[in-house]
Amino acid sequence: MENVFRIDFEEHIEVRLFIALATLFFLTAAVEEPNPLIEVGADAPDWSLPANDGKTYTLSELIKDRTVVVAWYPKAFTQGCTIECKSLKDNGHLIREFEADYFMASVDTIEEVTGFAEQQEANFPLLADTSRQTAIEYGVLNPRGYANRMNVYVGTNGKVLAVDKDVNPRTAAEDIANRLAELNVPMKAKEIKPSESSKTDESSSAEG
Repeated sequence: MENVFRIDFEEHIEVRLFIALATLFFLTAAVEEPNPLIEVGADAPDWSLPANDGKTYTLSELIKDRTVVVAWYPKAFTQGCTIECKSLKDNGHLIREFEADYFMASVDTIEEVTGFAEQQEANFPLLADTSRQTAIEYGVLNPRGYANRMNVYVGTNGKVLAVDKDVNPRTAAEDIANRLAELNVPMKAKEIKPSESSKTDESSSAEG
């Protein structure tokens, strides 16, 4: 009787182990290999993503007259992403000198993105790619299901102008501004204040 019980028990363990291994195999097989990172010069896949400000932004609309920069980040409220968001908030004026729109983007829920933006008092939009489809198409989604920290630049011609693979969160804004300059993205025309315009006219009259 004892031997029969032992055999049944061992067979039961073997069956359970087989089922566990088979399940693990099929789950692993079901996970798609991450897409390769999009290449410079490639056509940028279009996207429409919701942001923390309640708007939905569409790439094909944005690039009609402006370069677009998407700063992908892994996870809201984490240390590195908080530092990066702070840099873009405090020094975003350097980017705004160019004819460019910039965003942070992650695969977090819109609720998480909104809460993160409010916590950091972000003065620029944060996008939520909840379906992960855009992250997959651009090849920034890693096997853990998070976006890698990368910057993707898309020009008015719809092409990928550059991809920053090594992003320093502390100098995020400065580095993006420098990259835009390297890419020869036009700078915004500086507005001349009425007082400055008057001084210019007076100077011209005096010289005449």
